[in-house]
Amino acid sequence: MVVFLPNLAIGLIVFLVLYLFSLGAGRGIARLAARSGQPPHIAKIFSRLGRGVVNLFGAMIALSVVLPSVDAASVFGALGIGSVAVGFAAKDIFQNLLAGILLLVTRPFHVGDQIVSGPHEGTVEDIQIRATLLRTYDNRRVVIPNSELYTNRVVVNTAFEVRRIHLMVPIGESDDIGKAGATILDEIAKIERVLQYPKPVVLLQSLGDFSLNLEVRYWIKPTVMREVVESTDEVYRAITPALTAAGIDMPFPTYQVLFHNQTETADGNRTLQREGWPPSTKNHSPSRPGQSNATRSNSGSQA
Repeated sequence: MVVFLPNLAIGLIVFLVLYLFSLGAGRGIARLAARSGQPPHIAKIFSRLGRGVVNLFGAMIALSVVLPSVDAASVFGALGIGSVAVGFAAKDIFQNLLAGILLLVTRPFHVGDQIVSGPHEGTVEDIQIRATLLRTYDNRRVVIPNSELYTNRVVVNTAFEVRRIHLMVPIGESDDIGKAGATILDEIAKIERVLQYPKPVVLLQSLGDFSLNLEVRYWIKPTVMREVVESTDEVYRAITPALTAAGIDMPFPTYQVLFHNQTETADGNRTLQREGWPPSTKNHSPSRPGQSNATRSNSGSQA
């Protein structure tokens, strides 16, 4: 044991020197990343990567000093890094690591952006090497592996300064489309959250079963979800009473129900029942619209 003490002391000194060198290398990498225009959090991550690589090599050199019979090949062989099983097990780790570095370099989104990834939507809190931290709008944290963000579709809601919102407003089929559109635009112009350029527009989107569906398009700034929700609330609160005051109908579903084989001109023959109804033993003759059962009975008795 005493024989290893000199090698152990030398190994610790070598590791300490390389550790101090890693700190200087990390600061140098951070300054270089800052000069290249990288954000502070990205410069910090690259600094950590540089320190980690230097510390890894320092540990291997110190180990070879303490144990001269141990070289890099034997260390990797002992750890099983070259084995196929460990390679498959570490595949996801290295995949997320590489995807994290590519996300930091390409920067499709930044910390603070609001994104949609699959079923998750929220604000980016941090972009780490292995995963990205997302805070949902109801204040929950979602940890998304970087490989999913890099290989799948991601919607960045705050990528641009302005964002278009569209709302559906139904009106009656007999209402004046031009009057309804002018009323909506007049009310929208009074809302501060709604930008007047690009100009809001009202388009006839479709002909519904019970209504004419108008699509209201307007733009907002900033593009965060809070502005989307609050602007939607203000627009609906403004146009609903305005349309009512202008005589524009806000329709609701209307159905026409016909019983048995009833038509618009006659009650039909009650002996011919549809599925699920027992056939009637009484003879009900067809009648004119508005004629009640009592009237038909009196007519039959007089005859």
